[in-house]
Amino acid sequence: MSVRRWIQVVATFLSNGYLMFPFTRNIYQGRLKSLCLPGLNCYSCPAATGACPLGSLQTFLANVRPGFDAGKFHPGFYVIGTLGLIGSLAGRMPCAWLCPFGFLQELIHKIPSRKLEIPSFLSRFKYIFLVVFVVLLPLFILDPYGYGTTWFCKHICPAGTLEAGLPMLILQPSLRDLVGILFYSKLTILFILLAAMVFIRRPFCRMICPLGAIYSLFNRASIFRMIHDPDACVKCKKCYLDCPMGVKFYEGANQPDCIRCLKCYTESCRYGAISLEFGTYRVMPDPTRKKDTLQESN
Repeated sequence: MSVRRWIQVVATFLSNGYLMFPFTRNIYQGRLKSLCLPGLNCYSCPAATGACPLGSLQTFLANVRPGFDAGKFHPGFYVIGTLGLIGSLAGRMPCAWLCPFGFLQELIHKIPSRKLEIPSFLSRFKYIFLVVFVVLLPLFILDPYGYGTTWFCKHICPAGTLEAGLPMLILQPSLRDLVGILFYSKLTILFILLAAMVFIRRPFCRMICPLGAIYSLFNRASIFRMIHDPDACVKCKKCYLDCPMGVKFYEGANQPDCIRCLKCYTESCRYGAISLEFGTYRVMPDPTRKKDTLQESN
């Protein structure tokens, strides 16, 4: 198992490390819950040890008007600052290394089947979900008291249905009386995405995830970046075939959909066309791999 896979396993366990939930039959509400995790992991999951940054951002925006009246902005600034700090350091890298729902998609995609590719324009839909469901609706669709609601969490998020909705129905059978059309619509979204994961690489990340959309905005400007050497690249497309996001790295580095899993750097490219950069420090490709490739070609 690769280093990244081990880190994904550890990150998933740490994000969902509250093991007392079978006995308490409720979610963890300790001090750690005030911290935003870097990946998509539902706050209401009974095992979750931290808060989902996407849910926290929606909560801030949904309460921004009453908060403005009360002069309370600190929670919102904390969430926005956390997202900005992570994005400016590593761009979309947490999606590949620390996100439990991204890890699940990669595991399900390993099920043997015919694999399909999606049209590139569908990857822009995640920005629509970000703007509409995370920003505009919580800000402008308000109740009589001036409060909004977490639209993406409430109406769409499949991670919330899988990690929180279904487990809580098992832990608290009395909640089953409250199940209605909203829950069934979210359950339908979850099942459609689970089926799509078998055939399509990370469909939720590529087409829907607003958190990935936020991180992707930093990809070209983050401190950690990937460098493409067009003179060394032979466009063999091995990076594209191996990429969990279907990114064609040979068309340019630091594309919005690149999650910096580094598979192209460590495994795919044998021609020394990919290097890494963190600030002013650059990590060049392994020269022995390039040498071996040249020997094979000769």
